[in-house]
Amino acid sequence: MKHWLRTAGALVLTLALALAGCEKAPEKAAAPAADGPKTGELKVGFVYTSPVGEAGYSWAHDQGRKAIEKMGNVKTSYVEAVKEGADAERVIENMARGGFDLVFTTSFGFMDPTMKVAKDFPNVKFMHCSGFKSSENVSNYFGRIYQARYLTGMTAGFMTKSNTIGYVAAFPIPEVIRGINAFTLGVRSVNPKAQVRVVWTKTWFDPALEKDAAISLLDVGADVIAQHQDSPGPQEAAQERGKYSIGYNSDMAAFAPKAHLTAAVWNWAPIYEAIVKEVREGTWKGGRAIWWGMDKGVVDIAPFGPMVPKPVQDKVNAQKELFKKGEDKVFVGPIKDQAGQVKIAAGVKAEDKELLGMTWFVEGVVGSVQ
Repeated sequence: MKHWLRTAGALVLTLALALAGCEKAPEKAAAPAADGPKTGELKVGFVYTSPVGEAGYSWAHDQGRKAIEKMGNVKTSYVEAVKEGADAERVIENMARGGFDLVFTTSFGFMDPTMKVAKDFPNVKFMHCSGFKSSENVSNYFGRIYQARYLTGMTAGFMTKSNTIGYVAAFPIPEVIRGINAFTLGVRSVNPKAQVRVVWTKTWFDPALEKDAAISLLDVGADVIAQHQDSPGPQEAAQERGKYSIGYNSDMAAFAPKAHLTAAVWNWAPIYEAIVKEVREGTWKGGRAIWWGMDKGVVDIAPFGPMVPKPVQDKVNAQKELFKKGEDKVFVGPIKDQAGQVKIAAGVKAEDKELLGMTWFVEGVVGSVQ
């Protein structure tokens, strides 16, 4: 996939990487190298879909990158604000050609470029974030951010007075739809009368557009704004209107201190440290899907704003403790879709493959998955 404004300053440091060897043909290895303990310096690359800046999705990933640098004998580089498609393929290929041992590609839209490059560089290990494709030298990873979404939904459900909650969302893909559904289930677990209205921006990072989308939701009566976007634009819109907001990717309280209730946040360090350790020890394997949750410390919620009453905080924190213990019942039925049809039967817990392919909205969401 998170996600003030992040600047392109770090591009100066990484431009050489993005351009390196552009006139050379790809160097193809005949077969994957045998795994074994990695000695010497480990070279790790990161590809980000948006600027790193001071908050958001890429900023959160970059904190994980910094964590593995502290492990010692690890050298990292990154390229930020990479467009999905041909640009991503070129950047990923340049990293593979540049002698990187391990490459993390951090956006859903980088999946196919990652798979394509990986075929030509079987000696390089690739980790793709939020996707579902894999191969001998590609595994994918993500976090159960829907657990944090559920908690932030509970918070919004307690705090809304209009019973209309707005949600500014990027693209209608399973990752985003799943998050909206978990948020809505959290909302309605404490406030069955509330609705969640969704507006699609069709972009991961466009502060002005994200803010405008939030304003459109405020105009139709939303008094809490949530988001699956990279910038604090929706947070700022809520504060300007005297309403509440729920952030994403990182703690966005500094951008809207009077509005920010909490946020669903990432901590990528546990996954990145574990992967680097595997590569070091020669135990890394391709063809896997890693999906860790609150029990592993990968997802969490930001500190509550001062406007959130303690009884609300206590109820949300009680559910958080269950997630930390591994008790995940977010998608346990009965759960109905927007048409009122049961999609997950009573007492049944949705399997991961169902969650990873989720393309429908739960009851309580106002909006289309198109």
